[in-house]
Amino acid sequence: MRESVIYQEILEEGREEGREEGREKGKWEEALAYTMRLLTRRIGTVEPEVEAQIRELTTQELEEFGEALLDFSELAELTAWLQARQESHQDCP
Repeated sequence: MRESVIYQEILEEGREEGREEGREKGKWEEALAYTMRLLTRRIGTVEPEVEAQIRELTTQELEEFGEALLDFSELAELTAWLQARQESHQDCP
């Protein structure tokens, strides 16, 4: 069975999906690290609870967050942004 063409194709598809997921995770981790450096420089050290909320962001949300943080001058603006994001997710079915 392992020698069959179909088995080999399925196996290769699985490997490719795994590689793609790894690349996406790597991109997300790089974006997170960069965003956290920018955020720390902008408003200082953030509390672990706030960092945990940031770690829950999707890649798209992390990109939006990266742009939004340019407007933050204090922690309250950051927490307001995160709160608005949570509320918008609660409104979605």
